[in-house]
Amino acid sequence: MNTKTSKELKVSKETQEQALKMAKATQKKGQNKEQTKLIAQGIEKGISEYKKQQSKKSRERDKDRKQQVKRKQRTAQELAGDNEPTASNHSNNLPWLLLGLSWLGFIAYLFLSDFLV
Repeated sequence: MNTKTSKELKVSKETQEQALKMAKATQKKGQNKEQTKLIAQGIEKGISEYKKQQSKKSRERDKDRKQQVKRKQRTAQELAGDNEPTASNHSNNLPWLLLGLSWLGFIAYLFLSDFLV
């Protein structure tokens, strides 16, 4: 037995009952039980296909919603990130500034120590 037929057999009893009710409601005069049963199976298949489509659409809507949330978060981060680079540029310049000051201090010390000795 392949997987497709085993999936088709997994139809809820509620769906089967709905399909049988609909088949009996549309039953014509002179129609035997076998024909009604075949019609019920067709209706059952239609109901299960409809449910599959709806669950697929629901998954797609959830996926789209999650993507929109991610986009909003990214744009919020980008807007917040626009302010950060200016602050980080200042912090990136600070080590260079301190290095330059320390070299100037070292050179000044050498010159002053030569004059004092």
